[in-house]
Amino acid sequence: MGLLLAVCGLAVVASPANAAPGDNGDDGEGGSKSLVEQLEDASRGYVEAKAKLKSSKEKQTELTATLKKLDEQVGPKQAALDEIAAQAYTSGRLGGMSALVNASDTESFIDRTMILSTVAADQNHAIEELKNTLDAQRKAKLAIDATVKDQQKQVNVMAKKKLQAETALKKANQGADASSSSDGGSSAKADPVPSGSGSGCSVNDPTSGGCITPRMSHALKQAQKDGFTRYVHCFREQNSGEHPKGRACDFAADKNGFGGDATGASKTYGNNLANYFINNADALDVLYVIWFRRIWLPSSGWKSYSGAGGDPSSDHTNHVHLSVR
Repeated sequence: MGLLLAVCGLAVVASPANAAPGDNGDDGEGGSKSLVEQLEDASRGYVEAKAKLKSSKEKQTELTATLKKLDEQVGPKQAALDEIAAQAYTSGRLGGMSALVNASDTESFIDRTMILSTVAADQNHAIEELKNTLDAQRKAKLAIDATVKDQQKQVNVMAKKKLQAETALKKANQGADASSSSDGGSSAKADPVPSGSGSGCSVNDPTSGGCITPRMSHALKQAQKDGFTRYVHCFREQNSGEHPKGRACDFAADKNGFGGDATGASKTYGNNLANYFINNADALDVLYVIWFRRIWLPSSGWKSYSGAGGDPSSDHTNHVHLSVR
């Protein structure tokens, strides 16, 4: 069943003897400052490139639909112009002039002048319509080509950031493939982050009195709305990581706070919560999830990951850590 299910023992209730995340000096994210910074940069780059890739594909779909409509317009507009041209050829310019010269009176002359002017105007209008459609068609094709190139660029960035994250873990003697958590938390669908949500630490953190970002606030509220209501702590001052930026929260597995290694119902709660964040990673702009000596990265899935402290907090066996973009 993998590393996650290999840990067993008696359930432990939170007590002062168990350090809260960050109290043991590891900054609460289980790795060195350089490792955490590398993972942060790699995951951020991957998530942003993935979002751009999605946007580019949506744009390509819209442009393709537009091009299809333009293609459908070219034929009829070309036919209308051909018809006008055929009429002009049949009557001829001299025929038009003869019609004017042979007018019996001034009123007839004026009427025939207006008719010829209308025919010329119709022809000019048809030419302009066809020209505009062909120009729009050309621009749509160029725009589609540009989106395809952009998509390849984002795919390359994603591959680069995936390699960066996995290389950083290997250098820290971590990052072996790890089994996924037991299924859970998949039925609840989080609402996506509202467009325009800022990344600054501008929202009051209800868990600490500090601040969190609008994205982190949204993720916290969504998790609580979907039933994950146990103790949470977000902002804190530290040397690295996402907590001092307001972009991370620690969700206790036990009902009463940060206890020992989670077991039984507490471990099931942690499994379900970790899976909830993973299943809603795109909607919540998840950078990474840490739970039970493993880290989940958008680029690579679950990888082994354990803190140097060897305690429940640094090993993340008593809480789920969430970082968002």
